[in-house]
Amino acid sequence: MTDVRTRETARELDADPNWWRQAAVYQIYPRSFADANGDGIGDLPGIRSRIPYLRRLDIDAVWLSPFYPSALADGGYDVDDYRDVDPRLGTLDDFDALVADLHSSGIRLIVDIVPNHTSNRHEWFVEALASPRDSAARNRYIFRDGRGPDGSEPPADWTSAFGGPAWEPVGDGQWYLHYFATEQPDLNWDNREVRDDFLTTLRFWSDRGVDGFRIDVAHGLAKKLDLDLPSQADMDALPRDAGGHPLWDRDEVHEIYAEWRAVFNSYTPPRTGVAEAWVESSRRHRYASPEGLGQAFNFDLLEAGFDAVTFRRIVTENLALAGLSGSSTTWVLSNHDVVRHATRYGLPEPADPKTKHGSDWLRSGGTSPVLDAERGLRRARAATLFELALPGSAYLYQGEELGLPEVADIPANRRQDPAFFRNPGVDIGRDGCRVPLPWTATGPSFGFGPGEPHLPQPASWGSVAVEVQERDPESTLRLYRDALALRRVLQTGEQLEWIPSKSDVVHFRRPNGWETVMNFGNTPVELPEGEVLLFSSPLEGGLLPGETTAWLRRD
Repeated sequence: MTDVRTRETARELDADPNWWRQAAVYQIYPRSFADANGDGIGDLPGIRSRIPYLRRLDIDAVWLSPFYPSALADGGYDVDDYRDVDPRLGTLDDFDALVADLHSSGIRLIVDIVPNHTSNRHEWFVEALASPRDSAARNRYIFRDGRGPDGSEPPADWTSAFGGPAWEPVGDGQWYLHYFATEQPDLNWDNREVRDDFLTTLRFWSDRGVDGFRIDVAHGLAKKLDLDLPSQADMDALPRDAGGHPLWDRDEVHEIYAEWRAVFNSYTPPRTGVAEAWVESSRRHRYASPEGLGQAFNFDLLEAGFDAVTFRRIVTENLALAGLSGSSTTWVLSNHDVVRHATRYGLPEPADPKTKHGSDWLRSGGTSPVLDAERGLRRARAATLFELALPGSAYLYQGEELGLPEVADIPANRRQDPAFFRNPGVDIGRDGCRVPLPWTATGPSFGFGPGEPHLPQPASWGSVAVEVQERDPESTLRLYRDALALRRVLQTGEQLEWIPSKSDVVHFRRPNGWETVMNFGNTPVELPEGEVLLFSSPLEGGLLPGETTAWLRRD
């Protein structure tokens, strides 16, 4: 492949308010990235030590998953204090140093904000439990009287996203709502104090140099809970595309984000926002409007099978949706919540489309159905080149640049995800995509840190460690570096022109003569005329092999 590796030169940040529109953003799950102090948990000094690696990857920004004080009941998404750093991960001084080092390397920082719920150790919730019914402290959360003469029955039969009931008793006849883990009580966003406190949090981190925010469960903040709560069955039957569901994607949520936008725009350049909003596609543009968060995650490729017609339809639809808001779309293939795409693409698609791809394989401990790991990685490399060639921003998850697979056979006594414990035998959880990264071919944790990592790494990971792949010009790491460096040179405008092709081939052109051809089939196909810049698998006699993507340029 063409030698276009990034040169070690400084890249200055500028005040461009639109830097995010076509950015390459790298997600760091901090507890599994790099461990500097040897306690088995990744930390902020560990991230700082790997900034040269991030610089060589040629990304535009880092998205940092939660680093706040937390009991880790849900991987850090149970937040004790929104304006501090978990002492196991570092200090506020460490955070400030991380921001400064990233910025001096030309890399911006987006941090995770978790506004739907706090942890049950947050000072507000501790106060709520110590306060009487109808108190101001309880009004920050969603408390309801239980049913029955003594309030011993939950207010409704709702099921948590992690399994089990969504209401928890507190011993005085009242219950609190936790749509996720028991340790994550939902906040009451009708409460002005809650709204004002989060505005303070946004300013706190923006003043420390944060460039943007990823908003967790962005579609869940506004709720309408009448005196008579619907049953779970009745709620499941309600439409999700009209803005009237009691829990999800209510129209009023955009009043909250209009206030957030005012805070974002008070900075130069304005802070960015990207919504994690699992909503109907017809509603997504509302979160991405310039009056709101500005951008919203599009998970359609992440959920799609490896199919030419599906990929083209998804791209067409999402570029049109981005046009409705004036935003740019986002592209994601892996993150901290799903089976890594190098594994998904090596498994047969589930017979039931409602089944998450890879969940059956995870429950079997990685034995059934049979994983074709070689095919999965080949497809993943092809899909990545496709993703990086599209208009919009690309969100990459740590380790995908190494082609890391999902880890299925984590012993039960080492697992951490609440979904595993609350849904035994049904949901294996998300630990398999959160296993710490391998940096070196040997060592107690393959260079992750000086001690044993908090999740076990497969013995085979030494062969895919960073130091091994850096020496191999055909490695997945080198493919990512080459692609991201080329993307920086080629990326211009936000237009895309489809070029007619065979049914199992997708071919499109970007401005400046940049063309992408992806062969989803098994038979090699001819490439159009032009200079071949990069390919995900070696060409065969000048032909594009099956399950391979190539970038070309024509004058």
